[in-house]
Amino acid sequence: MRVLVLNPGSSSLKSSVVESDSIPTAGADGRVPAAPATALAPLGQLGVDWGVDATAGGDPTDDIRALLAKYEAEGIAAGSLGAVGYRVVHGGTEFRQPVVITPEVVAQVRALTDLAPLHNGLAAATMTAGLAAIPALPHVAVFDTAFHATLPEEAYRYPVPERWYRDWGVRRYGFHGISVAWSAERAAALLDRPIGELRTVVAHLGSGCSVTAVDGGRSVATSMGLTPLEGLMMGTRAGSIDPGILFYLLRTGRLDGEELAEELDHASGLMGVSGRTSDVRELLRLESSGDGPAALALKLFVRRAAECIASAATALPQLDAIVFTGGIGENAAVLRARIVARLGSIGVAPITEERPAEDAVLAPRSGPAAPSAPTASATNSPAVLRIVAREDLVVAREAARLVGAAKS
Repeated sequence: MRVLVLNPGSSSLKSSVVESDSIPTAGADGRVPAAPATALAPLGQLGVDWGVDATAGGDPTDDIRALLAKYEAEGIAAGSLGAVGYRVVHGGTEFRQPVVITPEVVAQVRALTDLAPLHNGLAAATMTAGLAAIPALPHVAVFDTAFHATLPEEAYRYPVPERWYRDWGVRRYGFHGISVAWSAERAAALLDRPIGELRTVVAHLGSGCSVTAVDGGRSVATSMGLTPLEGLMMGTRAGSIDPGILFYLLRTGRLDGEELAEELDHASGLMGVSGRTSDVRELLRLESSGDGPAALALKLFVRRAAECIASAATALPQLDAIVFTGGIGENAAVLRARIVARLGSIGVAPITEERPAEDAVLAPRSGPAAPSAPTASATNSPAVLRIVAREDLVVAREAARLVGAAKS
C-alpha cells in the first residue's frame, strides 16, 4: 500500500510517500532484514515551513492540498494512495495502538493539548485538514506514546501522592516512541541479532531529546515524562531541573505561570545557556572561536545526555547497543564522540572512527571493554550505532497494517 505520511512539528509539516511493502519486518526467527538505506528511501518527500511558531498559524488544509499538487507534479498521483498516516505525539491513556481517525479521535487528541502544547493542537488541526483535503482515503493516527505502553509500573509511576495518579493521570508517558521503535528494529538488523534478544539504549537527540531503554523490542524506561519537558537538556527546553526552582520563581513573583511555561519550553536548554542559539552547528563554530557560553552549553548537553544513557542502561539486564538518532544524534559526530567518551565507566569503548552519513555501526560489539571501565573489563563493549530517524516508515507500516486489517 502506498501511504502519505504527515508529520506536523512545531515549525514545519513534513511529509513523505512510502510504499509499505518496502519496509522490512521481523521474520519468524525475530531477525529483521538489513535492507540498504537506498531501499528504504521514500517515493517522495516534501515539507512546508510554518515559521518559528506553528501554533500561531492557521488552517493547514491549503498546505496539504499544495503538497498533493506537488506530488502529482512529481508523478505520484493522489489516486495511487491507499491511506494517510499521521504522527501524533501524545496519546495519553486513551490511545495505546494506532487508530482510524474520526472527528471523535481528533477531539480526543485536541483535549490532550495541555500535556503536549507544542504538538497535539497542531496534530489535531493537521488531521482535520487532512480529512477535508483527502476525504476519500482512510486516515490513521500513530502515537509516540503508544510504544511506551510496555513500561512497568515502577517506570511510569512518580513518587507522588497516589491520588495524583488515580484522579489526575500524573504518570510517565514517554515520547519519541515511533523513532525509538525504528531505531531498535534497525539496530537488530545491522547487528544481525533477533530483536527479541537485543538490549538497547536509544538516544534520540534533536530539538527535543530523550533516552529510552529497549529490552527485546519493548520500552522499559524512558526519560521524558508526563510531558516532553522532562529528562535531557534540549534545544530550547530545560529538561529535568529542581522543581523547587519553579516554586521559587512563582513565589517570589519573578515569573507567572504562563511566563514560566514559555521560558522552559522556548528559552532554555542550549538556547538558554548559550544565550544565542540552539543550533548545534553554530554552537560548535562559536566554541571553536572561544565563545564561553557556547562551550558551556555543549558541555552541559553532553554531560546530561551521558548521564541519561547510563541511567537508562540500569533498566536492562545487559547493554548490547547504544543508538544515536535524531538531528543531533545523526549529524553531530563530535558530540556523539564526546558523549560516548563519558560512558567508559559502564563499559562503552570510545568511537575511534566515523562512517559515511548512513546507518552504521560506529563501534562494533567486539574486543575488550574500554580500559577506563574496570568493572566491565571481562565483557565486550556495547555496540554504538548511528541510525537515521525514519518515523515515516513506522507510521506508513502501521497505517497500512490497520487499513489492510479493516478491509480483510
